[in-house]
Amino acid sequence: MKEEMKRKLAESLLLYAVTDRHWLGERSLYDVVRESLDGGVTFLQLREKDLDDANFFEEAVRLQQMAAEYGIPFVVNDNVDIALRMNADGVHVGQSDMEAGNVRALIGPDKILGVSAQTVEQAVLAESRGADYLGVGAVFPTGSKDDADSVSLEMLKAICEAVTIPVVAIGGITGDNTPKLAGSGICGIAVISAIYGSQDIYAATVSLKKTAEEMVGAR
Repeated sequence: MKEEMKRKLAESLLLYAVTDRHWLGERSLYDVVRESLDGGVTFLQLREKDLDDANFFEEAVRLQQMAAEYGIPFVVNDNVDIALRMNADGVHVGQSDMEAGNVRALIGPDKILGVSAQTVEQAVLAESRGADYLGVGAVFPTGSKDDADSVSLEMLKAICEAVTIPVVAIGGITGDNTPKLAGSGICGIAVISAIYGSQDIYAATVSLKKTAEEMVGAR
């Protein structure tokens, strides 16, 4: 990835929202996502573990169109086939999903590839296999992913120092603990419940974005 593209990607990762219908209640996914986009989300990932492919595809297309309205990147979690079919901006895969090099071969050189990492070794390997950015966590205890391994602040810093691609932290991140990540080298935070678990999604997003900007600026 060219340096200018890498810089723009890093800037877009400031406030990375991951969808989770667990928090919807009586609201629709589209309504809550639009509230978060109005509040300033800079990157959107659709994460669906239990939806059939037909509904997943329809949902992905609608959210891609919505993200495009706001000029932000949209990626699909794990499902490479759907990401390709609906021409998503990219895909994000975990360590237990398809290997990063195989994903890159399928999506080509121009799509965004994000990879989850918990160790320096995983991070360096992911970069060498074509990852454009890393999602590192869980940096704090989280209820959104029961199987999430914890990553210390020291490990987060070590990963940031070991790679040249942007790194975003994920896992249990809130407005209160975001400042603790200052100086780690990350370019942003990825959140689920801190936005979508809020009663006022717009206000929560506005506040969290301001906090993220202050944290990144305090490097």
